Amino acid sequence: MSLSSVKNFARHARYVMTENPVTALAALLFLLIVIAAVAGPALVPYDPMATDGSRALQSPSWDHWFGTDHLGRDVFSRVVVATRLDLMISLAAVAMAFVIGSAMGAVAGYFGGWADRITGRLLDTIMAFPLFVLAMGVVAAAGNTIENIVYATAIINLPFYARMARAEVNIRRNAGFVQAARLSGNGDWRILAQHIFPNTLPPMMVQISLNMGWAILNAAGLSFIGLGVRPPTPEWGIMVAEGANFIVSGEWWLAFFPGVALMLAVFTFNLLGDGLRDLVDPQRRT
Repeated sequence: MSLSSVKNFARHARYVMTENPVTALAALLFLLIVIAAVAGPALVPYDPMATDGSRALQSPSWDHWFGTDHLGRDVFSRVVVATRLDLMISLAAVAMAFVIGSAMGAVAGYFGGWADRITGRLLDTIMAFPLFVLAMGVVAAAGNTIENIVYATAIINLPFYARMARAEVNIRRNAGFVQAARLSGNGDWRILAQHIFPNTLPPMMVQISLNMGWAILNAAGLSFIGLGVRPPTPEWGIMVAEGANFIVSGEWWLAFFPGVALMLAVFTFNLLGDGLRDLVDPQRRT
């Protein structure tokens, strides 16, 4: 990529941010999430794994901004450190689903025939199950490790990208610019990779953003029911599940702050979709 291309992209990114303040807010929140994920363990004031019975179940204070849990661990430190794990699971699962699903859908939409039929039956099989129940079954059968949570989350997100890529490629495979590329001597795979697929990215960017939020919710949901990340690892779903047992006795902060972090993450990725679409849409850069 040339220097002028980088400058044009940066100029377009500034335009997208200033045109839509909501996108700018989502980008700011996303930046905070990334900072918490990358530098969180170095920024927190306490060891998120250290227990101290003498300070158990302390309410929020200047010493412990989010209070402490039933083992005396600092809730603020655990919430911040948990960002890395939840974001890593979400990114890995969505990236895997996007790469495999968009490739399958693009091939099915462009070539049709047996490739389309096989892909369609596979996606129908996945979509026949309630997606969270399917994720539960995969993790329960394979074991509740982080790798299996990523695989299960990727599997349930696979149909979204495959179906969208198939529809977008199928619409464009006989378009004028594709015919021109074919007459210029380009082969089918080159046309698909360089001419058609880049034009399918704008709507899939919105789907990626939405799926990031869903993937975080899925990982937290699996942890909440005991099929996700195992304690004492800091993770938002585990913290909400542990804190739910103390709400009745008045220790509301144990579940409240991890729940707020989870809500903000999903809210951020839902708002970020429109901005990502505008950034990669070739028509918006004219």
